[in-house]
Amino acid sequence: MFDLPRNPDVFLNWTWDDIAPYYADLQARELNAGTLDEWLADWSSLDEHVFEIYARLYVATTLDTADKEAEGRYKSFLENVLPNVQLAEQELKRKLLESGLRPANFDLPLKRMEAQVRIFRTENIPLLVEERHLTNEYNKITGAQTVEWEGEERTLPQMRPLLEEPDRQTRERAWRLMMERQLADREALNELWQKLLDVRVRQAQNAGFATYRDFRWQAMARFDYTPEDCRTFHKAIEAVVVPAARRLYERRRQLLGVESLRPWDLDVDPEGRPPLRPFATEEDFTETAGRIFHSVDERLGGYFDIMRSEGYLDLANRKGKAPGGYCMTYPVTRRPFIFMNAVGLQDDVRTLMHEAGHAFHSFEAMALPYVHQREVGMEFAEVASMAMELLSSPYWRQDAGGFYGPADYARARIEHLESIVRFWPYMAVVDAFQHWVYENPDEARDPAACDATWGALWDRFMQGVDWSGLEEFKVTGWHRKLHIFEIPLYYVEYGLAQLGAVQVWNNALKDQAEAVRRYRAALALGGTRSLPELYATAGAAFAFDVETMRRAVDLIETQLEHLYAQLAPVA
Repeated sequence: MFDLPRNPDVFLNWTWDDIAPYYADLQARELNAGTLDEWLADWSSLDEHVFEIYARLYVATTLDTADKEAEGRYKSFLENVLPNVQLAEQELKRKLLESGLRPANFDLPLKRMEAQVRIFRTENIPLLVEERHLTNEYNKITGAQTVEWEGEERTLPQMRPLLEEPDRQTRERAWRLMMERQLADREALNELWQKLLDVRVRQAQNAGFATYRDFRWQAMARFDYTPEDCRTFHKAIEAVVVPAARRLYERRRQLLGVESLRPWDLDVDPEGRPPLRPFATEEDFTETAGRIFHSVDERLGGYFDIMRSEGYLDLANRKGKAPGGYCMTYPVTRRPFIFMNAVGLQDDVRTLMHEAGHAFHSFEAMALPYVHQREVGMEFAEVASMAMELLSSPYWRQDAGGFYGPADYARARIEHLESIVRFWPYMAVVDAFQHWVYENPDEARDPAACDATWGALWDRFMQGVDWSGLEEFKVTGWHRKLHIFEIPLYYVEYGLAQLGAVQVWNNALKDQAEAVRRYRAALALGGTRSLPELYATAGAAFAFDVETMRRAVDLIETQLEHLYAQLAPVA
């Protein structure tokens, strides 16, 4: 039985020479029914250590994109350790599969391993390393984007509050300044894109796949749905959600009293009220969030207390920090880590609720004995996060320990629910764009063709906002979606999960405690069940169809009408 160190300070600097003997030991051992449990436990422990090294080195590069030492350590791991790990892992997967042994509660992990063994090619290892280097370059380019505003250098996330200002000229000036700064990196991002696409196409060709999309489908273990299901989902969004979004945009246009709705009109309060500023300091932010999570569920609140007290939160925006937000699990330490770029907006509240859902998923699944059982399809992992946004929302009120008084609470809920409706069409743009890219890689190598395709999809799904005169900004929107560069074909998960999360929320409107109980039960299953089974455990259907989407949108619009009425002036 391996006796591996638990302190990351001890193993964080391991080289391949430190790791290799453990893989050799596992490969050399006899594997039979009597030795299976110990062999799997040791493999799982070794996997946990390797992944935690990777995770901590990656996190360091995002905390400060200008940190050359952190970048160098991460690159060294990618080049000198990870390729050897991937080869060794492949041999252990093959060893287990060839043994014919079927560990308990391991059917789905075995199915994933079979797919991974089937598509694995040694010649793809350096290409995967190159791809990771290129995606890190995307973070460097976007993380360095700053502008000058009234004599002060600001990051682009720090500019976002200006888009909520009541003065329309201020909003437009801020929006254009941000877009111009992003457009300044157009050539650099186009060049980076061409390199990424080439690397990905070569991976698929090496593995004998007609397209990278088909290759990636297997790599992502998408066993429960097909590309055609995605197209069905796009059509459901077009039929049901696009008209609903148009209704929201028209309501906003009328309230603002403008001739047409422009991109800088989407975040401001449509009735001229001051922007929501739910918190002033990071301490206030985390303390209030902790109270909310305890209200949702005492055990979940306890998880957040652990993260807060032990330093597993980095929430505030600062110069040089990579964009976006994520939750990363450190499996040896048994702790998740949340990274985000908070600047004091309502959107920050949602982001923390979202990432905390991922963290709670990590905590709940840790009881499973093997790391292989904790690998969850993102189609359900995002239910964990999106459902937490909705399950936590009753407790955002100050009288429940949250951020908002009654009127601001209604406004925050309206922003949240409207954003769900507005999101689905955007998701369809991102997903349909990526299907086009990987079905037509020769055409997609031309950034102008990418611009044209993105623009056409935008016009199909994103109706109700006037982009006239802003076409350059519109068609380069794919540059501003990090998933396209960093996590190929990963975005439909958000749309599917949002539909699942709304169903969980519908249950909570009838019985909050029971909905939370079912939610936690599903999280605890980790990656040991299919997507339909995980959704069903959580109280939802894994669906792509018009009728399921229509029920979700009807629910949201009904709830929005109640909230609008709470803000209506008293006669």
